[in-house]
Amino acid sequence: MDGPPLARTSLDRAAHRRQDAAWLAEAWKTGLVVVVDIAKGGRALVSGVAADDPRLVLVGADAAPDGERLFLGVDPAGVPIFAIDAPLPEVPGAEARTLRDIGDRLDPRDAGIFTTAAALANWHATHRYSPRSGQPTTVVEAGWSRVDADGRQMWPRTDPAMIVLVHDGVSGPEGRCLLGHNAAWPAVDGVRRFSCLAGYVEPGESAEASVVREVREEVGVRLRSLRYEGSQSWPYPGSLMLGYTAEADRDQPITVDPEEIDEARWFTRGQIAQMIDGDLVDGASGVRMNLPMRASIAFYLIERWLGDFAR
Repeated sequence: MDGPPLARTSLDRAAHRRQDAAWLAEAWKTGLVVVVDIAKGGRALVSGVAADDPRLVLVGADAAPDGERLFLGVDPAGVPIFAIDAPLPEVPGAEARTLRDIGDRLDPRDAGIFTTAAALANWHATHRYSPRSGQPTTVVEAGWSRVDADGRQMWPRTDPAMIVLVHDGVSGPEGRCLLGHNAAWPAVDGVRRFSCLAGYVEPGESAEASVVREVREEVGVRLRSLRYEGSQSWPYPGSLMLGYTAEADRDQPITVDPEEIDEARWFTRGQIAQMIDGDLVDGASGVRMNLPMRASIAFYLIERWLGDFAR
């Protein structure tokens, strides 16, 4: 399907199998396992990176490390897929990668497996104890729930967050979009990254209201329209990014919240194309500017707007 890169999947989650102990035991024997090292940033092994043919490394049950077995689903070939959070094994020719730097290059099967594995393993890593009782918890329902000694269950949660590309509605190369630099982002090798505005949806708030509020709070800009564009999981550690585009008058003054954004500016489509090519340099500071990683929904929104001259 078309859409944000980490929204692509061909994995059948087969939820009806999660409480079928006999089926799961047989599936483990014939299935494949992705090992995800949450302690090292959610890395997994990927082969074929240098040849531009990246593939997630999956191992058989006999080669899998010890750990909690998380049943992810069944792939298009009917193979059961599991995940284990553990240090990565040694596999010749494979590299340890995260979703951030490889997710957009994986095929839908591997993208779906890696995204689900990282999100689920991240949740388990932070829920070893019950928030209600403080008791240790154990895995049930094939990794889709945990339970304490009193039988109280908890299930994985996803935190909704909105992300928006604000633009001026102008077609052609001179159309502009508004990007910000997060105050918490360090410059890497002298490169300053700019991205869409984003924030968590607060309790009692709709996603659309969150878009309007966050843009107003972070850069002081009022929106005149907004449109939903798609969503994707961002398992760092467990967000669902709801993507929007929104129009605003670019002549409005920008007033940044310095605790969130230390710089925001309007970029033309021509400048965005230069940023993608890696050759946009700020004339005043001499600092090179770039965009978020291609696996992010921010890059997806920016790239779509860049090619959409007629909107």
